[in-house]
Amino acid sequence: MDLRYSEEYEGFRAEVKAFLADNWPPKGEESQRSQDEQQARFRGLAIERGYLARAIPREYGGSEQPPDVLRGAIIREEFGRAGAPQDPHPPTAQLIPTLLEHGTEALKQRYLPPTLRGDLVWCQGYSEPGSGSDLASVQTRAERVGDEWVINGQKIWTTGAHQADMIYLLCRTEPDAGKHAGISYLLLDMNQPGVDVRPLKQMSGDAHFNEVFFDDARTPADHIVGKRGEGWIVSRSTLQHERNAAGRVAEVRGPFEELVRLAQKSVRNGGPAIADPNVRQRIAEIEGYVASHEYSAYRQLTCDARGESPGPVATMNKLAKTDVCLMMAKLAFDLLGDEGLSAPVSSRDGPPTDSRTWIYEYMNSIAQTIGAGTSNIQRNIIGERGLGLPRDFAAQKNR
Repeated sequence: MDLRYSEEYEGFRAEVKAFLADNWPPKGEESQRSQDEQQARFRGLAIERGYLARAIPREYGGSEQPPDVLRGAIIREEFGRAGAPQDPHPPTAQLIPTLLEHGTEALKQRYLPPTLRGDLVWCQGYSEPGSGSDLASVQTRAERVGDEWVINGQKIWTTGAHQADMIYLLCRTEPDAGKHAGISYLLLDMNQPGVDVRPLKQMSGDAHFNEVFFDDARTPADHIVGKRGEGWIVSRSTLQHERNAAGRVAEVRGPFEELVRLAQKSVRNGGPAIADPNVRQRIAEIEGYVASHEYSAYRQLTCDARGESPGPVATMNKLAKTDVCLMMAKLAFDLLGDEGLSAPVSSRDGPPTDSRTWIYEYMNSIAQTIGAGTSNIQRNIIGERGLGLPRDFAAQKNR
């Protein structure tokens, strides 16, 4: 097994590194701009050089590069090491491939360029108080009135709704149709009368989840992605991209290295915690899972580079990452001892580096078992779609 890149690809890596050294983090006058402005400018430069939005045509604001899985992997690696902006905010990034696959030409022309630049921020309106894992039971209604859709209902756990310009949401447009058949996928402006966003305070102190209420909110009739009543099919595309992003292996190794450093600094039984056999055993077990996740990613990358399907293993990435992050957060919390009573501090800007951010990670790790599809739903997907096992007994019973 040879995991080295060829000389040609290492030359490309050097180009990417040089670009990052010149452009990120911003220098001089550029460093005085707001973070959003800095990121938007950087993304524009990176798209111009062909490093971001590689698969997206230039007419939609992309860089339209020839498919090259290994170049894409190198870009992700080096941008990640530099802490440079890559994809826009997750709900925004998930909409981009969905619009490319299912959107009309007019919607692509209107929304993809500003979305890619980061000028337009989106949120996802899927979950409702009674429609979480059973997403097909959504009750938010959209009625066609003239040249508009009129929307009424409620969404919940809507990440970033308080900062979003637009929302893509599932609405029931054919109330008499079957459970999966009467749903449409609509785009709607958040900045209008009839849209009420209420933040939900979390135990970590954050409030990036929201309730969103729609009271005769309106959107043009042509702001529908896919065909009327076929929003369930379109939503599958968005969810697949969400789960792929949620399972990225690059987001596991860094926190593990921070966990090891925490064990080296923490004290247990009068010495460093890492000298305790029980702690060492738990660290070794976690590193085994981290390594298996990494080598699974290498295998999938090899399959992609050869134009082969990785098979059912690709359905396991999100669940694997969730499980290993839970294990890391639990050990870190145990190592903190009394410090675990401190108030958490968000670590959205990077991996946890002190006790208070590890407390945040511990609390947030629980949410990872729910977001982008609960762990139980993921196991059903792996078993039924990946391994060909029969449907869950409860699901069959309720058909």
